[in-house]
Amino acid sequence: MRKLADYGRDDHPAEDPERAQLAWTVALLDDCDECDGLRVELTVEEVGSPGAGLVAHLAPATARRLRAALARALREMGEAEDG
Repeated sequence: MRKLADYGRDDHPAEDPERAQLAWTVALLDDCDECDGLRVELTVEEVGSPGAGLVAHLAPATARRLRAALARALREMGEAEDG
């Protein structure tokens, strides 16, 4: 089973010759034979190159750590957290 949670693109201008615009997806995954239990699947790939990206299978503790890191970065920018 793979259940999509959300997807999107980064906010970098597509016409920048030095940095590719990226797409991301976050899903719940339970069909990873090597993984022990459910995972949060994070995929990042260049826009226009589906299937050529990097995929991370995050255990719940690792997904929470990533969430906390994003929240810290937002606070450093002066942005309030949602929710």
